[in-house]
Parts: sequence; C-alpha cells; structure tokens
Amino acid sequence: MSEFSALIVEDENAIANLIKVNLETLGITATIINQGREAITHLQNSTDINYSLIILDRMLPALDGIEICKFIRMYERTKNIPVLMVTALTKPSDIVDGLEAGADDYITKPFDINVLKARVKSLLRRYQPEKEEEKSGSITDPTHGRLSHRGITVDTEQCRVWTGDDEISLTVSEYKLLCTLLERPGKVLTRKYLVETIQGGPIHVTERTIDTHIFGLRKKLNNYSNFIETIRGIGYRILND
Repeated sequence: MSEFSALIVEDENAIANLIKVNLETLGITATIINQGREAITHLQNSTDINYSLIILDRMLPALDGIEICKFIRMYERTKNIPVLMVTALTKPSDIVDGLEAGADDYITKPFDINVLKARVKSLLRRYQPEKEEEKSGSITDPTHGRLSHRGITVDTEQCRVWTGDDEISLTVSEYKLLCTLLERPGKVLTRKYLVETIQGGPIHVTERTIDTHIFGLRKKLNNYSNFIETIRGIGYRILND
C-alpha cells in the first residue's frame, strides 16, 4: 500500500503516535497535527496537499472535529479526501453528527488497532480507483464518464455532481451511493447491497450508517432529493422516468 499518505489530527500524542506507527505498517506515511486551527491552516496554505486519508479526532481544543470536517468538505482542494472520524462520544446521535458533517466513517475510543487498520484499508480501497482513473485518463463507467437522471448529472471521470446548473460537493460515500442508485434507476437496492457496494465488502458498517449517508445526500440534493425513494424495511431506489 505504498504511495498513500494520511493526515492525523489528534491532540493526544500517545494516540496520534499509535495511529501513525500502525499506518506505517500498512505502508502509509503520516503527518500529525495536534490542533484544529493548525490543521486548517496547514490544509489552506500547503502547496502540496495530496493526502489519501484524513484521520480526525472529534474532540479537539479550540476548534472541534465537526467544524474541521465541514471545512474539509467545503474546501475545493480537500473536499474529496476520505475522512475517518475518531471519537470518545459513543451515543448514536454523536456519531450521526460526525457523519452528517461529512465524515465517511467513524470509530469510537477506545478502539482496537486492527479495527482501525481495517477501516483505513476499506476507505483507501474506495478512494484509490478514482485516483487511478484521474492519472490514467481511462473511463470505466459504461456511460462513458457521465450519469444523468432528472436533472442530476454526475461526471464520473472527475467525480463532480450537479443538480440542474449548480455543482454540489459530496463526501466519497455520498458520491458512491448516488452513482450506485443512478446506475440502476427504478431498481430497489437493499441496504446490505449498498453497504457492500460502497465499502468493497461488509466491513464494520451498519445499515444505520447507510441511512445517515442517504440523509446527508438528500440534504445536498435539495429540490432533487425526492427522487430518492425509501422502501421501508428494504432499502432505496431512484425513481424512474
């Protein structure tokens, strides 16, 4: 897993170093930043931002992980970088807050290091194919790089999404969910299928997580959100023409 790099934003040095050491066993180089504001300054001012992943603590002094995650999703240079949020808050509502802010996955403290490594590998599997297509210029999508349905348009080569004439910013998980639904208009897709599709396998993700990502996707689609239909007890589908 060479050529990967991660930014670790964590104020507890022992935890930050533990994560860094274990990422290195996967061949991932890591940079540690202990303060939220410093992380934002770094992301804004560095000229060579090319992180494959950001591991972000939820509870940071001065500026917490939720606000940092929102910044990451709004900032052009970082909006497509996968974010794994680490949190000591274990209530479902706290985890939902993190996912709604733009995190692609979460893990609660104290965590098993092997679980963290599995989450990291899962996120990188989801992200790397997009990077490889950008480098090679190849088009693997049968629609030759474009999906379009009822005013929603996706450029699958550049991973960009529009509703009407307005471009919107999605997390990696939201983007993959939207593409999966658009590729099968009218077909009901189960939550289990969606989990396995966006993760590359059933790795530590619950159906509740899918529901949260769908909620976030609907908010961003705004007036186009009613095209995603909930099939109670089963999953979701994009309404067909």
